[in-house]
Amino acid sequence: MKELTQQVVNWTKETFDKLGKTDMVLGISGGKDSSVVAAIGVAALGKEHVHGVLLPCGIQKDISCSYKLVDHLGIDYDVQDIETLVKESLALVPGADKSYDAKTNVGARIRTNQIMVTAQTHGWLMANTCQRNEDVVGYATLWGDSVGSFSPLGMLTVSEVIEIGDDLGLPYELTHKTPIDGLQPLTDEEKLGFTYKELSDLIRFGIKGEHYDLIMQKFNANRFKLELIRLPKFDPHLPDYFKDNFGI
Repeated sequence: MKELTQQVVNWTKETFDKLGKTDMVLGISGGKDSSVVAAIGVAALGKEHVHGVLLPCGIQKDISCSYKLVDHLGIDYDVQDIETLVKESLALVPGADKSYDAKTNVGARIRTNQIMVTAQTHGWLMANTCQRNEDVVGYATLWGDSVGSFSPLGMLTVSEVIEIGDDLGLPYELTHKTPIDGLQPLTDEEKLGFTYKELSDLIRFGIKGEHYDLIMQKFNANRFKLELIRLPKFDPHLPDYFKDNFGI
């Protein structure tokens, strides 16, 4: 795992060198993915070149985890409450405030917009924080958290993300935290209907578990997102069920 950690750190540094950039910015949710991407950025670029944006939508119950992360890494950060922007956006579309998915996805897109505005204001690169498990089943908002300038975790499973976070010395409660997007009450796994471990076992080992048909249903319904949005991604060159069988 230490070798994999060093590879993704080196890839990040090389990506910035190639583009002639020095600083990165990302949304800090307090979850494992953004925490690990921030830690990779610090290892690759130095903490003075990594900038966080905390984006609560009103009251965020776990925002203390976001503060814990930026304090642990010693990176600078900005706090932008998007609740008013979300309400105003929904109010412009009749009935949108009654749609569960509309309310959830508009928040994700507004978060991305704020990070992009921050990036362009300062000439920084915006980090994508999605990992392979989310991407293959479409658990990312199109033109929301699915975008960015580069993706360190896009080809890594959740279990690998956790191990890299542990290797980089992140607090256990951040790397092993139950994943939830903070925009609705369900955890990621509750909303998906299967565990990330089952999906990781399929990705890396081709193990078809109890919910294989549901996983493939979500993959087929959402693969257009991966085909539409092509980000520069760190590739660990490990077995990958979806890449090996479907070329994506």
